Amino acid sequence: MLRLGPTMSGDRQVDVRLMGLVDYTEALELMKELQKQRIDDKIFDTLLIMEHPEIVTVGPRARNDGILPPEDYLTHPVDRGGGLTWHGPGQLVAYPIFKWDLEGEVSVAAIISILEEWIIKALAVCGIKGVRDERMQGVWVDDKKISSIGLSFLRWTSRHGFTINYNTPKGRVEMLAGCGLDNDTTTSLAQLGYDIERDQLLTALLQTMDESILRSQNKEKSSL
Repeated sequence: MLRLGPTMSGDRQVDVRLMGLVDYTEALELMKELQKQRIDDKIFDTLLIMEHPEIVTVGPRARNDGILPPEDYLTHPVDRGGGLTWHGPGQLVAYPIFKWDLEGEVSVAAIISILEEWIIKALAVCGIKGVRDERMQGVWVDDKKISSIGLSFLRWTSRHGFTINYNTPKGRVEMLAGCGLDNDTTTSLAQLGYDIERDQLLTALLQTMDESILRSQNKEKSSL
C-alpha cells in the first residue's frame, strides 16, 4: 500500500527505472502516462533515469523571446519552465514522477531547492563541490552551470526533471544561450577537468536520495 500523506524520511518509496538511451519524444509520452498513474495512486513515486540522443528542448520562455539554437541542432517544444535545454550523450537525465506532498514540499521554489540540494550532495560524494548561483536555478561548479532543473506539475505531481552534464561532447552544450544565460556558461564536469563516470554519478544520487528528498529506493520495484 502506498503512503500518501506526510511521512518521515524513508517511508515514501521510489520505483527507480534505469532506462539507458531513450528518444526524447518517447520519454515525453512515458512521463505523461506515469504522471496520470501517479495522480491516481496506481504506482509509487517513480524516478526515470536515462540519456537522450542529442536534442534541444525549447521552453515557453525561449519561444516567447524568439530564441532558437543554431540550425544544426534538432529541437522539440516542451511545457516545462525555462528556455533552451540541451540533451545528449554524456548527460544524465532524471525525471521524478513524484507526488510532492511531504514535509517542506510547499511550493515549486521549495521543490527546486530540494532537487538542487540532492544534486549538490551527490556531487559531494564524488568529491566535487556544487553550489547554487543567483544567476539561474540549477547547480554550478567552478562558476559554470552543469545541472539544469525544469518541472511541470499536474495536481502537484511532477514530470520533467533535472540534468547533470558529466561528459558531453565539447562545444555542443557550450554553444547554447540556455535559459537566458550567455554562451559558454553551461558546460560539463569533464570540460572542467573532473573525471567522473556515469555509474559513479548514478550511485551517488541513489546513495543520497533518502536524506535529500525524504524517499528511499524500492528494491523490489526498481529496475536497475
